[in-house]
Amino acid sequence: MSDRDRMPRFVTFEGGEGAGKSTQMRLLAERLRATGARVTLTREPGGTPMAERIRALLVTGRPDDLDARAELLLMLAARVEHVRGLILPALARGEVVLCDRFADSTLAYQGYGRAMDPEWLAQLNRFVLGDLLPERTLLLDIDPLVGLARAGRGTGGENRFEQEQLSFHQRVRAGFLQMAASQPGRFRVIDATGAVEPVAEAIWEGFWS
Repeated sequence: MSDRDRMPRFVTFEGGEGAGKSTQMRLLAERLRATGARVTLTREPGGTPMAERIRALLVTGRPDDLDARAELLLMLAARVEHVRGLILPALARGEVVLCDRFADSTLAYQGYGRAMDPEWLAQLNRFVLGDLLPERTLLLDIDPLVGLARAGRGTGGENRFEQEQLSFHQRVRAGFLQMAASQPGRFRVIDATGAVEPVAEAIWEGFWS
């Protein structure tokens, strides 16, 4: 079997704030394109014009600007548009899709972070996604104190979640790690505390393993 045959086609990057997902996803895309792969980069919430408009409601302002239920429903609405308008068409074209956050973030942030029922959230995700699941999830794990310092907590425009209390981010991290432990076939946990280059090498290995 060639590398092209065993290449995962739908890969998600997960992790807390300041883990370096966007940078590492771009580096992985460059390396994959060098092999001849066609790669689409996207993110959640967002990815399509309508989903990006919903994103603006979710990631700007103060944490208490949205009720947790409204936040969840907006996330799911953005995901429907994203999957329908970008992810499924790209996969149908035979492209590799790399996505910065996906359904696991809903379970981590709204489930563990906001204390919403994880099984209920999983059912909602199944309603939105059907049979679509990432083939590989690269979890960039980092201590929230370190990640928030990297992200510049409380600065910039898209910082609504960064303004949450440290305890919220600790619950989110614990949720991600619990999901990874329960699904070792899909998740690869990457220590994201190091420099960019060694983390990128660990991601490259995790992508293929």
